[in-house]
This record gives sequence, structure tokens and C-alpha cells, in this order.
Amino acid sequence: MTASTPTAAGFEAAGDLAAALRTHGYVADDDTNTVTWLALALEKALLVEGPPGVGKTELAKALARATGRKLVRLQCYEGLDESKAVYEWEYGKQLLFSQLARQVSDGLLAGAKHLDDALARLDAEGHAFFHERFLLRRPLLEAIESETPVVLLVDEVDRSDPEFEALLLELLSDFQITIPELGTRRAKSRPLVVLTSNATRTLSEALRRRCLYLSLDYPSTERELAILALHVPGAPEALLREVLRVAAEARALPLRKAPSVSETIDWARALVLLHADRINKGVLEATLGTLLKHATDREVVLGAIKLQG
Repeated sequence: MTASTPTAAGFEAAGDLAAALRTHGYVADDDTNTVTWLALALEKALLVEGPPGVGKTELAKALARATGRKLVRLQCYEGLDESKAVYEWEYGKQLLFSQLARQVSDGLLAGAKHLDDALARLDAEGHAFFHERFLLRRPLLEAIESETPVVLLVDEVDRSDPEFEALLLELLSDFQITIPELGTRRAKSRPLVVLTSNATRTLSEALRRRCLYLSLDYPSTERELAILALHVPGAPEALLREVLRVAAEARALPLRKAPSVSETIDWARALVLLHADRINKGVLEATLGTLLKHATDREVVLGAIKLQG
């Protein structure tokens, strides 16, 4: 390794990061390992896009564990604004401060020779109204003010309004946030920013060009088998393959919500707890609630998937 070769939070190669992620419960494919390692090495944000339940959020969580960083999470939703994402002023304390200020205003203005003099004195004290003591830090500001690097997860950014993306651009470009009353806050340590999207709407090009991009889909059978083996140790491989066969068939059906990877893990765990050595019709009917979460999906799957017994 030469002096000019980038390192990523102590990981000299993508394979090292892959091993650390696996140790912390995340089995990634080669593309995921490489792009994630590059995001760390280049100190760029990572945009992870794909259908629900393929491991986008879990990747950020595993990264935090693998790097020993704190996870700071911002869950996006329609109507999310600056006061919930960046900062807001603690108006209750400000109001109390203003009431106390009235009590000392007579002394403060005593000796003022004219109105301009009085206003100047009030203005000099007024800066204390917008002070650190009244600042409530939300996830974005918390992340850049952290003394040590964190993993900042901006989860399901596509659920927020397009206007919210503008709030992210300064952070993603320069790792700074501007508070009009206090000035610009530059990152004390550069966070690894992971944005996830279920692709329910198209994100702006301005946001996309500030990120490295990773497209995630449902894992291959062999990779999902490795995931199940990691999270359900001791389960017979034949049973896990049967779980994956049924899950794959279910994902191909017109369901309201296709089974996620976490739900195949839950189902496999349930089968092990019930000492099931195979999946027959009775076992499927009894345990399908761990895999599917809508009554209509249950009926579709029970009608389409054929099992013995």
C-alpha cells in the first residue's frame, strides 16, 4: 500500500470492511463492499436505493458497529422541516429569559440620554436571546458538531418533500450548516452520511451528484442463505433453503408487501423454535404471520404456493 492510497476508517481494502461487516451481522455483496469502502475512503455521502426490506438501513447500522462510531439517525417523513432535522430554538426558555430581562430593563436603561442610546443598549443585550443555551440540536447539527466521527443515517429520504433536499445540500457539499442567528457551523469531524431511498419518487440531480450511489435489490439465493445461516445458527441448511424457496415464490406474486430479508430471518427463527424440520401446508399456515403482514397477501400466498401435507 502506497502513501497515496486512501484508507477507509482503518480498513485498507474493501475486503477488510466486508469482513468487519460480516462480523457485525451484515453479509454484503462485492458491489456493496466496494462502494461503501470508497464512500469511507473518499469521505463522500452514500446514497443507497432499492425496494423496502433489502438491507439499506441495516447497512448503516452495521457500518456504525464495524467502525465503532455512534449512529445518528434522521427518519424522514412528509412535512419534515429544518426544526426537526437541523435545529430549533427552545422558545420556552427564551420566553423565561425575556421575562427576566424585563425585570432588569429599568436598570439597563437607567442613564440613557435619549431613545437611540436606549435602543443601542437593548440591542447589545438582545444577542443573548439567540444563544447556545437556547439551541436544540437535531440529528443533522448533532452529527457535524460531534467531536468524533459518526455515521449519519438519513433514512427514507424519498418520503420527505423535495424542498427538504435543499437543506441537505450544504451538509453534503461542504459538511457545514448555517444558522442565521449564529453563523456557519463547520463539521468538527466528518461524518459518514448514508442516505436510503425506496425510490418512491425521483431524487434531485443536485443531491445525487453529491453522493456515491449504490443500488440494492433482494440478495441472491446463496447470499441470503449466508445471511440466514449467520442469524439463525444451527438451523438445517435444507430447512433454510426451503424458507428461501417459499420467500422467492412469494416475492414473485402481486403482494401488497413482499417479504423482506429481516422477515425471512424471523420466519426461519420461528420454524427452529417450533422444531419444524420441513415446511408443509400446516406449518406454513401457522407461521405465515412472521413472513407476511397483510391478510390479502396471506390468501394470495396460500393459494399460489403448493406444499405437501
